[in-house]
Amino acid sequence: MAENRITIKDLAKRMNLSVSSISRALNDHPSIGEETKKRVKKLAEELGYFPNSVASNFRQNRTYSIGIIAPRIDVYFHSLVISGIEEVMYKSGYNVMIYQSRDSLEREKAITNILQNNRVEGIISCPSIETTDCDHFCKFKTMGIPVVFYDRIPNSNDFSKITINDYEAAFNATEHLISMGCKRISHIAGNQNTGIFSERLRGYKEALEKHHLNVDPDLIIYTSNLSYEDGVKSAQKLLSLPQQPDGIFCANDYTAISAMQVFLKANYKIPQDIAVVGFSNYPISRIIEPHLTTIDDRAFEMGKTAAKLLLRQIEEKNALISSETIVLKSELIIRDSTRKN
Repeated sequence: MAENRITIKDLAKRMNLSVSSISRALNDHPSIGEETKKRVKKLAEELGYFPNSVASNFRQNRTYSIGIIAPRIDVYFHSLVISGIEEVMYKSGYNVMIYQSRDSLEREKAITNILQNNRVEGIISCPSIETTDCDHFCKFKTMGIPVVFYDRIPNSNDFSKITINDYEAAFNATEHLISMGCKRISHIAGNQNTGIFSERLRGYKEALEKHHLNVDPDLIIYTSNLSYEDGVKSAQKLLSLPQQPDGIFCANDYTAISAMQVFLKANYKIPQDIAVVGFSNYPISRIIEPHLTTIDDRAFEMGKTAAKLLLRQIEEKNALISSETIVLKSELIIRDSTRKN
């Protein structure tokens, strides 16, 4: 059976004081003497009293809650973004409600309704792969609730966005393979309906063109989820070609690692026979042998930046008038999977 919760009325009755006097004492109001404050706080601690924050927030018309919608929280990138968001929000006294769309548009729309019903004060979201427009988020703008998108950002100028320059990162990764002497470079690509993956493909192609290398359609393998299994299947396709690549740029680390394992089992030496670059700098990239060259996409910093921007828009209502786009600088981390020299 649930225990009866001690209320401010109980404290007032025990101390023969008014409810307003107890409230002022607990909030260090200058009209209450120091000795009374000490006695009230001591009794409150002994009886296990704590303020009803729900009722207090209701009176202020505030919930101090924000919602996060991530595609999949079991993906290291998104868990790191969420950690960055949570660190900033916790310090600022906000509660964080975390949901995952599992890359389903229908589920994403349902979550926006849940967040609306829970009266969140702001939302940070990475749209699902199925999301082609963000019309279901527009209702929050009309309600004065800010929305910040990260990573897979929409084309709409109505919302604030945090991202990296995926084109530049992919260009640098491909150019690095070229500098290592690779001339037949493959790309294991992500879902091209998603802007970040189409930008990574564009960066790959333009790096090849800059160095007068052929963009061979047979060397571009498209995947739907960039899963470990996708990497295995992609590598097997590349092995079946009459002429294998001498370098691979993968749109994430999962496919890079699984592709490396396929080629190692086929008795290829990495990086001597084939050099490999991934994307995201997952922890496993520093564990697998050889260590994987990859792009650090600043996931934790992306989460912190998104949270700070959202907080500013919540606290400064005039910040809602215009959207803001922040592009973080990525970094190419060179490890053994490409060190031919």
